[in-house]
Amino acid sequence: MEMSFRSGPFGGALLVASLLVGCRHEPVPQPAPAAAPAAAMPTPASTAPPAPAANPLAALYVDTGVTPVRSPQDEARTFRLVDGYRAELVAAEPLVQDPVAIDFDADGRMYVVEMRAFMPNIDGKGEDRPIGRVVVLEDTNDDGVMDRKTVFLDSLVLPRTIKVMQHGVLVGAPPNLYFARDTNADLRADVRTLVRGDYGTLSSNPEHNANGLLWGLDNWLHNANYAGEFRLQPDGSFAFRPAPEEGQWGVSSDDYGRLFRNSNEDPLRTDYIPEHYAARGGNAGLRRGVYEQVTRNTSVWPDHKTPAVNRGYREGVLRGDSSLAMFTSAGSPTVYVGDRLPDELRGSVFVTEPAGNLVARFVIEDSGDGFARARKAYERADFMTASDQRFRPVNLSSAPDGTLYVVDMYRGIIQHRAYITDYLEQKIRERGMEQPVGLGRIWRIVHTSTQRGPAPQLSRASAADLVPLLAHPNGWWRFKAQQLLVERGDRSVADALRAMIRSHRDDRARLHALWTLDGLGESDPLTIETALADSSPYVRAAAVRISEPWLARASHPLQDAVLRLADDRTPLVRRQLAASLGELTATRRDAALVTVASRYGDDPIVTDLVAGAVRGRETAFLEKLLATRGEHAAAVQSIAASIVRSRDAAAIGRLLTLAGQPSRPRWQRLALLTGANPRSGQRAPRGPRPSFEPPAGAAAGGAASGAAPEGPPRPTAAPPIALPNRPAALLAAAESPDSAIRAQARAVADALTWPGKGGAAAPAARALTADEQARYEAGRQQYTSTCAGCHQANGGGLAGVAKPLVGSRFVLGTPVRLIRIVLNGKEGEMLMPPIGGTLTDEQVANVLTYVRRSWGNDADPIEPTQVKEIRAATAGRKKPWTEAELLRITR
Repeated sequence: MEMSFRSGPFGGALLVASLLVGCRHEPVPQPAPAAAPAAAMPTPASTAPPAPAANPLAALYVDTGVTPVRSPQDEARTFRLVDGYRAELVAAEPLVQDPVAIDFDADGRMYVVEMRAFMPNIDGKGEDRPIGRVVVLEDTNDDGVMDRKTVFLDSLVLPRTIKVMQHGVLVGAPPNLYFARDTNADLRADVRTLVRGDYGTLSSNPEHNANGLLWGLDNWLHNANYAGEFRLQPDGSFAFRPAPEEGQWGVSSDDYGRLFRNSNEDPLRTDYIPEHYAARGGNAGLRRGVYEQVTRNTSVWPDHKTPAVNRGYREGVLRGDSSLAMFTSAGSPTVYVGDRLPDELRGSVFVTEPAGNLVARFVIEDSGDGFARARKAYERADFMTASDQRFRPVNLSSAPDGTLYVVDMYRGIIQHRAYITDYLEQKIRERGMEQPVGLGRIWRIVHTSTQRGPAPQLSRASAADLVPLLAHPNGWWRFKAQQLLVERGDRSVADALRAMIRSHRDDRARLHALWTLDGLGESDPLTIETALADSSPYVRAAAVRISEPWLARASHPLQDAVLRLADDRTPLVRRQLAASLGELTATRRDAALVTVASRYGDDPIVTDLVAGAVRGRETAFLEKLLATRGEHAAAVQSIAASIVRSRDAAAIGRLLTLAGQPSRPRWQRLALLTGANPRSGQRAPRGPRPSFEPPAGAAAGGAASGAAPEGPPRPTAAPPIALPNRPAALLAAAESPDSAIRAQARAVADALTWPGKGGAAAPAARALTADEQARYEAGRQQYTSTCAGCHQANGGGLAGVAKPLVGSRFVLGTPVRLIRIVLNGKEGEMLMPPIGGTLTDEQVANVLTYVRRSWGNDADPIEPTQVKEIRAATAGRKKPWTEAELLRITR
């Protein structure tokens, strides 16, 4: 469908002719309650073929080559929203400056994180100044506009995230996570306690540092770009547990606790299982079910030309009309859970794209197969766009008043210096976008039908008054009521919560009550058993998880009630069952897991969870699984792959003996051999995959062109596994008359070495000298601060962000390519920014020596002189390298 407009043709340099109608224009700094009405109406996405790549609005836009600074009211006139929606100004400078995150207290006051030192100039000089702060904004006359500011906490270096709690505020200012308390009720923190000293690194760039602090339905605080979660304890301390490091900027929960994250060019991913189970998976930690891609549509639709975006010269980043074609700075995925906007928005995930000056909307669809699909809500349009190129939506939030808030950093430079290309620097200077800084706006999205909800007064509400709010239609109220009940620890409401679990008609209320009871330490077997039989799979799955303390006991009647859910074919429940059964005592665990694996082995998430639960006992479990009736090749393959990843020679030898037995059914032998091949990708078939929509009118090339979503990781070269003895059974299978078995067995043999095997093993890497070892140790520290945010501490990479370094051909190949990548960056499927400008020759040599000698990599170390020579040879290089260019380089 074509996009339709309420007004006639647009013209003029700024395309604002029709946007001026009905706008309020108030003097700064007093903001107007209402801003511009929506100017255009994107039509709902249909099943029609993808539209042409052209962007009609951008084609009409006349680019004057300058980017003026506008007042909030003038900026609002450049907004274009879906028909019926508009943006109201909530706060603007000087009341707020450089805002990057917001949260609300129990009475609706807004706490704003101000990253005031971020990129004060094109070189980023002065970013280390401790001028960041948290301010509290209040609306004292209930007109919807903030009119009072109090500085809650200052003297921070690049603060980035916040969680307001009953007795204090968690603030992330890497590398520190603080708990700041106001002890005299003046809205100013007078006590600041260090919670963690590893919450990101100060030396890392702000785009890849810890953030999040989302209070989840499970009462844990979840993060992005950080390998852990926190939980408030009764004594006021915070427990920590490891979790996979996922996402880049922002984390959000839907009504049922499912989490969403994303990264620059990868707009939306979700977890199908609670993420901490992946962290406990050990050798089985393939992380299927965690941080899974839910859309391949990365197209965006600004309403203007956007030449001033990083890597705008790269094919596929800009359309022919110079408008941004694809997400390049996706962040802050936010599920709308409010109640004052039309129902069509509820459950949608909104994603910011500050480089393109827009906010996109994705509709989440669950078809019952256990996998979510996300589709863009509109064809050739996005939910909110602005032709003001200083509009920088960096965060979003469902609000107490039932609407959606947009955090607008309002500035020219949004890209960090570590990633600014010469191309972008030129555009910034040409358009005068370097200054000013210190501005910022916060907007409220409303509809013509919107009536703002009442301001909360929950700080004075009793525990008994909070319980009914667990059924509030606005998710903000439900989650805040749960948080307050858990924080207060008032167990007098336990019976009221149990009654809600038994009889409330809304499964969201039952779910909140169940987790609130757990947060109070009042869960009991009878209530859990009631929840296990609930009509809602969300409640049943939560009950399974909450039952884990009773599963860990030697014996308890609740265990039988949980095990009966092995007959529950709902993907959510069976996956949670597979995860939780790992808590059973050894006498019952394996039998239960065999049942689940044999029934649901075609679900790759289940098989990964089972493999994690039997960590260290995989071989014995595998033999039990093989002895069960029926074919369950996927489960067998997954367990076999887990054994190989352990690199336990004895366990691998037993696996190969099983695979080589001619008397075994053919399906078993093939599954065992496929799993045993360490270079096969080590994955069973994924099972059902989302049928992704085609991107509407995406430009040719690049991620927006509709390439298939990220699938199984590509195999990487790993050092061969050394066996102590010749694997006779495997070698016999390698001569099998069955061509499939023969091929798989030979592939496995090629990846192994054993005494007497000719030409199998490469020469062992030489020992490092004392100087090289010192360089390696220094490189370890440099890697942690500079590289681990993307490539991860284990070198395994981060889906959608960075490729694995383990076994990488560029890491293990000639140093001249690797050094060039670090100095100048690399284009391609995933971007590597140039970091040579921030590292000395010695630091580059140190970190590359560490990378080339870690995680099984065994390449030679790098000398500082090598870096110096290549730096001199590439001094005139202004663009990142392409893969084709690198492969042509030999010296």
